[in-house]
Amino acid sequence: MSAPTDVVIVGAGPTGLLLAGDLAAAGVSVTLLERRPEHEDNLTRAFAVHARTLEVLDARGLADELLTRGARVDQLRFLRRLRVRLSGLPTRYPFLLVTPQYEVERLLERRAVASGARIRRGVEVQGLRQDGEGVDVLTSDGPVRARYVVGADGVRSSVRRALGSPFPGRTVARSLMLADVRLGERPPEVITANADGQTFGFVAPFGDGWYRVIAWSRARQLPDDAPLELEEVRQAFAHALGTDYGMHDARWVSRFHSDERQVPQYRVGRVFLAGDAAHVHSPAGGQGMNTALQDAANLGWKLAAELQGRARPGLLDSYHDERHPVGRLVLRTSGGMLRVVLSPRWRLTVLATLAGVAFRIPAVGSRVALTVSGIGIAYPRPRGAHPLVGRRAVDVDLTDGRRLAEVLRDGRFVLVAPTHEGVEDRPRDTAHLQVVEPADDTLVTMLVRPDGYVAWAAERPPAADVRKAVADWCPPAAVTAEPLSS
Repeated sequence: MSAPTDVVIVGAGPTGLLLAGDLAAAGVSVTLLERRPEHEDNLTRAFAVHARTLEVLDARGLADELLTRGARVDQLRFLRRLRVRLSGLPTRYPFLLVTPQYEVERLLERRAVASGARIRRGVEVQGLRQDGEGVDVLTSDGPVRARYVVGADGVRSSVRRALGSPFPGRTVARSLMLADVRLGERPPEVITANADGQTFGFVAPFGDGWYRVIAWSRARQLPDDAPLELEEVRQAFAHALGTDYGMHDARWVSRFHSDERQVPQYRVGRVFLAGDAAHVHSPAGGQGMNTALQDAANLGWKLAAELQGRARPGLLDSYHDERHPVGRLVLRTSGGMLRVVLSPRWRLTVLATLAGVAFRIPAVGSRVALTVSGIGIAYPRPRGAHPLVGRRAVDVDLTDGRRLAEVLRDGRFVLVAPTHEGVEDRPRDTAHLQVVEPADDTLVTMLVRPDGYVAWAAERPPAADVRKAVADWCPPAAVTAEPLSS
């Protein structure tokens, strides 16, 4: 048996890599198992990085570098007539970044390895055995013992299968076609898409001369393993958009179906599921990688707190409580978008007309932008709690010249406490808490979780309330458990 580790993560995609980096940076021993023997730099599935995900990466010091490797889109066009404007989002990143998934993985892997995470490639998971103290992960390279296991190994998750977890749902679209191609003519917009009731076409750049194309034809509903040539992709795409932009030299083509599925429980004992292993949905809206990365950001600090004996009761269960509803929302919204674009012509016309009327209402367009970008995602808050609780914390400027996101890079809770009467004896910095002062004149004191969400807030609270909130959320570490035996 391999040497025991605190956490085994299965799957070295974006989800597993971000989680591994967070855990290792917090001092947790983590081993990441990946069945692929080598990292694939030339192929990618995801290409959209939304605003909230950029904030997550900013809180890890990675956003600025990623911005140099993609194209920014400040509005999303839907059926050529509908526009979702992102430029008004209340964030440092009021846009969508189009960049290939492997660029995100490259940054996350570098951080994980530098923080001390161990990555073992060419290792397949064959089974799990868990008990009251840990989990034995049975692999093609021998068993590994861990306190906790996270399955971040995609839609065909071996961890999910080993748990016997159901994956209920259904197929919502068949015979979608993917291709990475060169174009002889540059499309007029960074993201270009259209549907006409019979066909659908989508194209976005990777930034290195290659383009991702998605196409669909109602007349060609074939199984995933049916042969596919570039000419079939070109015909459907050109029918939807009126041109193929000189499409040529495909480096790969693939036919696939789109499912909507979600596991009932994101936690089963000492095993957690995240990303596509927990939920899978249509590619509409570019939600997949973004939702998965935010799963990882939610889970990492909670696992670290539990392993270090400083977790409040029920903290690990809150991963499911907070992220399962988000996954359900993404299934609903992305599925709705896909059903619209693949509708018959008459229905497409009606839906587009109704949506056009709705989108003229500013509040509707704003709500759509907040939801798609992830900026509007919030977690449940207790009855009577301040309205900020459960929401992402705004990246405020601080009196020491930093931003909140920069302070969050240490992985600690952050108490944002304005100076006013009653908080002079506020808590001091500890190993798991930083205390900072906002540069503006707000009266709200807020305790921000390591994932950037507000744990507690109050306006002009007495010092005793602040100390209680800090004690409730980030108590001193208890005695660390004995190391796992081999």
